[in-house]
Amino acid sequence: MSRLNAMQRNRTPSAQTINVLRALAVDPAQWRYGYDLATEVRLKSGSLYPILVRLADRDLLETSWVPGQGSRPPRHLYRLTSTGREYVAALIPARVDKTLSHPLNRLTEA
Repeated sequence: MSRLNAMQRNRTPSAQTINVLRALAVDPAQWRYGYDLATEVRLKSGSLYPILVRLADRDLLETSWVPGQGSRPPRHLYRLTSTGREYVAALIPARVDKTLSHPLNRLTEA
């Protein structure tokens, strides 16, 4: 793996990526359509699908095709892998801890 790839894999995920992971983590065994995820996390397809591709490339998501029926085209399904479930479990508490310890948040707590 190149040094650039290693750096990209270790950077903190965007808020949009975290929202997608949270949505998938609600019922991690359930297959989800991209359109349904886009509606739930309020992302346009131009933002959502690159996130899904990156997560699948990192083996955090598994994907499957559903053949088209009638006039409906084939559709892609997504769900978390076991690695993805572990990643979400480790990511969400770490993100919350960073937010709570931010100096500006302490000012609003007083």
